[in-house]
Amino acid sequence: MGSALVLNATYEPLAIVPARRAVVLVLDEKADVLDVSGEQLHAARLTIDVPSVIRLRYFVKVPYQRDVALSRRGVFARDGHRCQYCGDRAETLDHVVPRSRGGTHTWDNVVAACRPCNVHKADRLLHDTRMSLHQPPTVPRRLSWVTVAVGRVPEAWRPWLHAAAA
Repeated sequence: MGSALVLNATYEPLAIVPARRAVVLVLDEKADVLDVSGEQLHAARLTIDVPSVIRLRYFVKVPYQRDVALSRRGVFARDGHRCQYCGDRAETLDHVVPRSRGGTHTWDNVVAACRPCNVHKADRLLHDTRMSLHQPPTVPRRLSWVTVAVGRVPEAWRPWLHAAAA
């Protein structure tokens, strides 16, 4: 059993919850099912389709805009699991401006890198090497926390995420 996308009453993505929690929200009449996963949950006197996307029946005020926390998984997702120096499969993280040279551990200074490129660059600045970035590191878009949370976004969630991003 997987996860379910929870939408606010205004159809904006709020959270990702375990499928069992989504079923409980539906049974408590706190949410409506917008899409099902194809699985079923069986009880003694009840069979219910496991929801993939649910919408809360009441509006939940979100006090702040969620920022995506910097994580290894997030950097790899942003960079497509590719080394930003040579394009090979990435397996490590590299600070563009090394921390030993005053660089920060932030989205705009961390990139995915393969081991040979990371070792070759070491603690040098880019202009001290013959290396260059395929694309500059950036802070992920507003809804990328969903991708970071689940790794790969299920097809059933895409319409709801694209509608919120517009």
